[in-house]
Amino acid sequence: MGPPGKRCYAIGDVHGCARQLEDLLTQIRNDIARRPRKKTAIVSLGDLIDRGPDSRGVIEQFMTFAMPDISTHVIAGNHEEMLITGLTDDPSVLPNWLRHGGYAFCESYGLSAEDLMGVDGDTARTRILGVVPEAHLNFLADTVERVRFGDYLLVHAGVNPARPLNDQKSADLRWIRDDFLNSDKDFGAVIVHGHTVFEDVEHKHNRISLDTGAYRTGKLTAIRLEDDEQELFAAC
Repeated sequence: MGPPGKRCYAIGDVHGCARQLEDLLTQIRNDIARRPRKKTAIVSLGDLIDRGPDSRGVIEQFMTFAMPDISTHVIAGNHEEMLITGLTDDPSVLPNWLRHGGYAFCESYGLSAEDLMGVDGDTARTRILGVVPEAHLNFLADTVERVRFGDYLLVHAGVNPARPLNDQKSADLRWIRDDFLNSDKDFGAVIVHGHTVFEDVEHKHNRISLDTGAYRTGKLTAIRLEDDEQELFAAC
């Protein structure tokens, strides 16, 4: 159940698919307009960036989305974590980040793969900071680890079944896979997550997976949580 008098839209991994995000946000706007006015949250489950063609466009859409009584929240995914860590703390992670979708992020800001291929972390850091607006980096850094919504817990990757919900580690929330996905445990909340691609939404008694692989399938998925209702939205 969602908390009384509130609704939430959770959006799966966007991965730079700005066209699908625009379609999905339009669907969400229209759905909100059809319904009684309530305090509403729109939550990205993380991995807004990388892999797809327009990370910049995705960031700008989230930064500028505005409706009365609507709040937006971005949960940090492992891709945001790698980028921000590389730019602020440890540039040595940037070459690995580039190989896992970061080139597409940089290309959306006009920095070609040729400008970055084979360079060390410090050089990559300097070149990325030279093209990405500070406001965009601040937006990606100003994220949350989780959002609790009634009986639901929204995270990026999942939770560690061996730990209580109030003692989860950031690494698990952003990176965990098999131990979480294969668990039938009652986690104390229904976990709404992304991170691992499935052909369609995986809806189990203890979790709902919304990562339908937009960057490779073209399908971006969201869910509305309201009272005891759950409704799916998709943009292709």
